[in-house]
Amino acid sequence: MAKMQYYGTGRRKSSVARVRLIPGKGNVTVNKKPLDDYFGMEILKREVVRPFEIAGAEGKFDVIATVKGGGFTGQAGALRHGISRALIKSDLEMRAALKKAGFLTRDSRMKERKKYGLKKARKASQFSKR
Repeated sequence: MAKMQYYGTGRRKSSVARVRLIPGKGNVTVNKKPLDDYFGMEILKREVVRPFEIAGAEGKFDVIATVKGGGFTGQAGALRHGISRALIKSDLEMRAALKKAGFLTRDSRMKERKKYGLKKARKASQFSKR
């Protein structure tokens, strides 16, 4: 019999995370590397595994994730979003706790586009009267 797998897609800024949850011991693999090797900062590692703590599912699932785009913080946020979505598919009762923590809301803050006539999104050349 095949193992149950739960999928979730998480996004933040320009980062996209494809997450697969498999029943296991709590190992997290990101882009074929262990979590400790992929994310250097302790804050980012803690942010990634936080949905498990809130849902009370520590050590129940192994995470296999592919993350593309953006920087480390955006990738960690996208991973957290994807894990939260996959956890809901595994058990619908976790939704209330994850929703209250704000892990199911997609962070919509994006880089603003550059406008013509300006140097960047809002930066204009210095004004001179003469």
